[in-house]
Amino acid sequence: MSTASTQRLHIGQLLAQLTRLFQTELFERLVAAGLEDARVSHTHVTAYIKAEGSRLTELASQARMTLPAMSELVDDLERLGIVERRPDPSDGRAKLICLTKAGWEAMRTARRIIAEIEAEYADHVGSERFEDAAQTLNALLAALTATKGGPSKAE
Repeated sequence: MSTASTQRLHIGQLLAQLTRLFQTELFERLVAAGLEDARVSHTHVTAYIKAEGSRLTELASQARMTLPAMSELVDDLERLGIVERRPDPSDGRAKLICLTKAGWEAMRTARRIIAEIEAEYADHVGSERFEDAAQTLNALLAALTATKGGPSKAE
């Protein structure tokens, strides 16, 4: 094992710990911005929902969750007015989970806050280093998704 690899956490630890810190900061700020009911678990829906809507089965598969667990999250977001179920125009028996007007507004708020957090992260390590790290992770995600299959937001 090289000296460099013993001086850092392994990739799983880095990703897990950074994700935890990022999610904590994001959700504290979402609540402060007026989205009092925002929960980390809601990201299992919002991270994968398509602009035109997504089927429950697609969301569950992409989030690696059971259908009942995903349905519970969608029910919660529907109760909060963030998503709604609409008939799928391609299959009258199916429903699409779609963002509502309030859902799109929440997504805009989240994107603004994420940009603020990223700017703060860049201040810690330098803008160029932060962007290089983000681009490297984006490329790794795309490569792994291409070879192993599965959901990707890098596309």
